Amino acid sequence: MDNNTVNSVSVGKVAYDSDMQSTDLDSIQLSSNEYLTGLLKMVILSAIGIFVFFFSVPVNGESKIVFAVIYNAFINMFGDFAYWILLTLIGGNLIVHLKYKYFDKSPKVSLLAKIYENDTAVHSVLYAIGTLYALLYAMKVNVPGFEGVEIITGAATGGSVFPPIVLGVLGIITVGAVFMPLLLNYGVLEIIGVLLEPLMRPLFKVPGKAALDATASFVSSSSLGVLITNRLWKMNVYTEKEMVTIITGFSAVSIGFAYLVIDTAGLADQFLKVYGISFALVFLMAPIMVRIPPVSRKRDVFFNGHEQTDEERVEETAYNSKTLSRGFDRAVKRAYIAKSLGYNLKESLKDSILIIPQVLTMLSAVGVSALILAEYTPVFSWIGYVFEPIVRVLQIPDASRIAASIPIGIAEMFLPVLLIQNDVEILSIEARAFVTIVS
Repeated sequence: MDNNTVNSVSVGKVAYDSDMQSTDLDSIQLSSNEYLTGLLKMVILSAIGIFVFFFSVPVNGESKIVFAVIYNAFINMFGDFAYWILLTLIGGNLIVHLKYKYFDKSPKVSLLAKIYENDTAVHSVLYAIGTLYALLYAMKVNVPGFEGVEIITGAATGGSVFPPIVLGVLGIITVGAVFMPLLLNYGVLEIIGVLLEPLMRPLFKVPGKAALDATASFVSSSSLGVLITNRLWKMNVYTEKEMVTIITGFSAVSIGFAYLVIDTAGLADQFLKVYGISFALVFLMAPIMVRIPPVSRKRDVFFNGHEQTDEERVEETAYNSKTLSRGFDRAVKRAYIAKSLGYNLKESLKDSILIIPQVLTMLSAVGVSALILAEYTPVFSWIGYVFEPIVRVLQIPDASRIAASIPIGIAEMFLPVLLIQNDVEILSIEARAFVTIVS
């Protein structure tokens, strides 16, 4: 059953699709028993989701988001065997890609075929490189006496990509898929939507619901924010333009990962300042990015092909006395007509499982390759010469030392601070803060 299949329940004498738009919920009439059922589902399931993604608990003297605790426990459960799992997923991605790209010439009708139908020869190369890196690193970790190839498996290259990034994203996507339906399908989005629509729509040209995606990115992880946005797009909550705007404009790194980056740059004592500036910049840049190409040229079309109307874009752009009650009423109705938790969990896991191999492969190929270039070649130093004059114009100290760290951030957010971590003692605080904020 795909995402466009109508799975509805009968409310009164009318059948309602549980993926219906927010404004359509207003026409639903629930009996007192139905309203109580919806209220309980909304409160209990949404509360669990909010607790997992947005609340912290003390762990070994540190405060950690519940979601991070769960996905770290999930990854740690496998120990070093997790790298064989990574190899299986990444290698399997290469095999399936080769099958549908070069050997299976039948019409692309299966779900897997559609996933790989737009792959090019460049993907073939990257998938092969990613598989090689994953193989060598898995063998280094699990095969006694095997050191692999230092340029690929060393601490500055593969060791800086596989444990914290590739393995971390596997845990984030997998565990996120289990808990995301609690946030997305049982009403809390309706309350957030009506409260923030008057702000989000005129400034960022996105629905108020987008605030949840942005918050999830900052509190839990950028990968989670992207997954939530992708899921809501397929549920016809966002148009293509709105989906791209949210993913490019608001999917910043989480507070936890930001702390790791800031600490690596030797700025842990300045965390609130550095992260606060980064947070503010996201919301200053987003209104600009949505109004210029390429984002401005994306289509105002939902996943199901419906073109967004002017009325849908201007709906609820002002507060009134009924704003909160309308959101709460819609939340209860959304929870009542929602598909079963089992169904939503299955669909969420299916979507996540299908994208995991490609995501992990690209992280492996691009991340390790970028660090190899940074560590063993002058490529990024050369590119850095282009940025050095800009840094000097901005009057940032140590411009020549930090210029190379700016372009490498295109490959992976963590790479710029890895380039300067050995120079923390000699670089000025302004230079380190600049590199950290830009990355």
